Formats: sequence, structure tokens, C-alpha cells
Amino acid sequence: MLQALIDIPVHEQMAAALRPLVNLRTVAPLEARRELPPELLVDSDILFCTMPPSNFELMSKLRWIQLSSAGYGQVLGLGLVERGIVVTNSRGCFDVPIAEWNVAMMVNLARSLRKMIRNQENAVWERPAEFQREIRGLRVGLWGYGGIGRETARLARAMGMEVWVLSRGGIHPTGDVYAVPGTGDHDGTLPHRVFLKGQEREFLAGLDFLILAMPLTPATEGIVGEAELRALPPSAYVLNPARGPLIQQEALLRALRENWIAGAALDTHYQYPLPPDHPLWAMQNVILTPHISGSSLSPHFIPRVWEIFSENVGRFHAGKPLLNQLSTAQLSGA
Repeated sequence: MLQALIDIPVHEQMAAALRPLVNLRTVAPLEARRELPPELLVDSDILFCTMPPSNFELMSKLRWIQLSSAGYGQVLGLGLVERGIVVTNSRGCFDVPIAEWNVAMMVNLARSLRKMIRNQENAVWERPAEFQREIRGLRVGLWGYGGIGRETARLARAMGMEVWVLSRGGIHPTGDVYAVPGTGDHDGTLPHRVFLKGQEREFLAGLDFLILAMPLTPATEGIVGEAELRALPPSAYVLNPARGPLIQQEALLRALRENWIAGAALDTHYQYPLPPDHPLWAMQNVILTPHISGSSLSPHFIPRVWEIFSENVGRFHAGKPLLNQLSTAQLSGA
């Protein structure tokens, strides 16, 4: 029987259904890299975790890692390709909440909600036009078109927005990727325009909102710098629910101070927690949220991630392609 080491909270009903196929051994879950008992590692075929253990090298029999995160930077550099270890992530679990965050932030930025709240706190009554702006008819640009981008596109289209996408590989049907039923853009038909690598400036120059929807890898770290931020119209807003270091920090601070862009909504940051003296806290054209656009504290997270794992256990046992399998290029940091 397959041996699986589980380092995330257990969904008891789904776990019970899996036990005829796999022996589930659990540890107290912790979203941090730490050493685990060697006797649990040496004969495990499957690892279901957020972070691999610090003594990962003991897992000599390991064949498959199921990550409970959509990001996968924590497994780069472990030699998984060389060892033939398959990795699947939890892409799709966070599409709904992060897409809803994206829409909420676009509305809040467009209507200057921060200023309205300051007015409320100071008993100021004013009704300028900036409080009454619509996002219908505005153009949102999605840099990356995975599950989060596709669900954001669906919601944006429903609200009458124009959707542009920048994707280095173009847009294709999603294939074996998890999605909450009724969400996303499986066939890749929703964008009004699609831009490819090399067309970044043309893409950026036409936007009202730029949303980053890509993973952080060595190839994408700092992908948005001064040139990209200056390419945006001064009226544009930047939303980053992906990873803070996708945007070069000093370039972002200058763009916000010097009004290269109108503002930003940032859910992901450069330090955790963001220090109280960080200049972003005081910027009135910025909405900061504490990395909650999609998180493991959501009441939907455990059922969804276990749904992926359960489906994949059946596929793994049958020798079929797994949901959300990362490519060799992704595991190489490309």
C-alpha cells in the first residue's frame, strides 16, 4: 500500500475515503520548514505539505509531492526533476477569493474608498465625482493567465470591463487543472486581447488596472520595474495579490510618490509582517491588506485542497495524469 505523509490539517471525511488506497500518516501541521522524524520520511511514497521538511533528503522513496499552496518556490532547488519526483500544487483553491479581492480593490481604488473612510472618521461631508466612478468600461490587464487570472477575467467581463492578458506562452485550454465548478475560463475565450512576450509596453500603455497573476520564480522576480511602471498611464492602478518581489520595491515607491501611477492595492509584500515604519503604510494612494486575498484560513481551503489530493490519489494509483502537475520547466525555475 502507498505510504503518504500528511503535513496539513486533515479533512476527516475525505481522508476516510482514501484509506483503502493509501496509508495516511499525519504530523501536527505547521506552515514552516522544520525537521520531521526520520522514521516518517524514509518509506513515504507521497508527501502532502506546504513546506517540505528540512531533512527532506531522507525521503529516498518519495514519488510525488502534493503542495497545499499554489506557489511552488519552496520546492525549487531540491533536485526533484533529477529524482523523477512529480509535484502538484493547489492551483484553483484560491482562484475565487483572490479574484473577488481583485474586483473589490478595483472598485475601492476607482471610487477612492480610502478617502471616503478618512472623511467618515473626521466627520467630513463631501461628494466629489471621484467617489462616483464606475469600473464598467475600464480596461484591466492580467499579467499571467492561470486560474486566478481566468476567474478574475470572468468576473471582470460580467461587470462590463475590457480584459487584456499578457501571457508569454499564449492562452490555451487549461487541461488537467483544478477549478471550483462554474468558475474560470477553461477554454481561454474571455480576453478581448492577448499579448505575448515582447509586447509588454503595448500591453501596459493601454491599461486602467494592472493585476499581477503569476508565480514568483527566479525568472519573474523583479519583472515589474521602473520601465514597466512608467509605461502605464498615470491614471492606472497596480494590484499585486501574487508575490511582493514581482515588483521592484524602490521602483514601486518612486512610482507612488512621483505619481507615475494613480495608486496600488497590495496584498503581498517585501517583508512579513510589513514593518510599521515602512513607507507604504503612510501612502494615501495605497490599499494594504495583510496577505489575506487567499489564505489557508479560508473556510473553503481545507475541503478544496483535499478535493485535489483525493482526486490525485486515485489518478496516481491508476497511473493517470495528475491535476495541477508542474512541468519540468517550472520545477527548474524557468
